[in-house]
Amino acid sequence: RLLAVSKTRDAGEIAALHALGQADFGENYVQEALPKIEALAGRGIRWHLIGPLQSNKTREVAEHFDWVHSLDREKIARRLNDQRPPHLPPLQVCIQVNIDDEDSKSGVAPGEVEALARVVTGLPRLALRGLMTIPRPDQPAGHASAYARLAQTMQHLAGTIPGLERTAFDTLSMGMSDDFEAAITHGATWVRIG
Repeated sequence: RLLAVSKTRDAGEIAALHALGQADFGENYVQEALPKIEALAGRGIRWHLIGPLQSNKTREVAEHFDWVHSLDREKIARRLNDQRPPHLPPLQVCIQVNIDDEDSKSGVAPGEVEALARVVTGLPRLALRGLMTIPRPDQPAGHASAYARLAQTMQHLAGTIPGLERTAFDTLSMGMSDDFEAAITHGATWVRIG
């Protein structure tokens, strides 16, 4: 599925693309997204947070977004769960995996994904849908390998965590404008195109 990255785009541009049938929009920054979400309320747009999430922004995300692709800490997961309004469906979340172990990148190390996934599956206001990654931008030749490793990690989780195979654990959020073909080849279900 196509996730249209709408950071730096205004509400009018988003509305025009939505009128053509695009329903899912990804935002990197909570404060930039909130006015757009308010301006376009009631149109059936699904809002995805794809950027890093600070703990002081969890309430706004829990109240206004449909998806979070960048979950990377237990503290954030618990805050999102506790702050998700009861009249809304569970917040759809992906765990961001720092697949290349970059110091400057958000995400959990591959060896820590299972522990965080076990926590998230126990939180009733969150629905763990899958995994997300952003491979090293300076090594495009290695993107296919990174995507293959993320797909293997997801298969491992599905076979390891009891009950996960019966849920909608079906999402690999990987691939952007420059490498979405490689991501699709390795099982991407969301590609983030700006």
